Amino acid sequence: MTASVLIVEHDPNMAQSIGFLMRRSGFTVRWAGDAETAIAAVRAQPPDLVLTATTLPGHDGHDLCRALRTERACAATRVVFVSARARAVDREKALALGADAYVTKPFASRDLVSRVRDLLEG
Repeated sequence: MTASVLIVEHDPNMAQSIGFLMRRSGFTVRWAGDAETAIAAVRAQPPDLVLTATTLPGHDGHDLCRALRTERACAATRVVFVSARARAVDREKALALGADAYVTKPFASRDLVSRVRDLLEG
């Protein structure tokens, strides 16, 4: 069965790039442009993994992560932040909220795919 990835990114170009990378790596991909849309998508069909930006319109990635961790339907869903914010405090906040990983931009494509595969297989 193909693992599913929900990309939560307000920048359509970045979402398209990450989506292409994930599809090329064999994952089923969906996209949401904000946290509210992402939560609705998760409730409708929980993904195996959520790749989220930190900065989103309305509620940010931290709010999304917090909400996902309270959703019974996605208790096993992995959450990975993909962010330009590279400070330790940003990484620590995301991990404290329940994120499984934090990847900073720019990132190597193979590193992101490897991180996603490791989380889904391990």
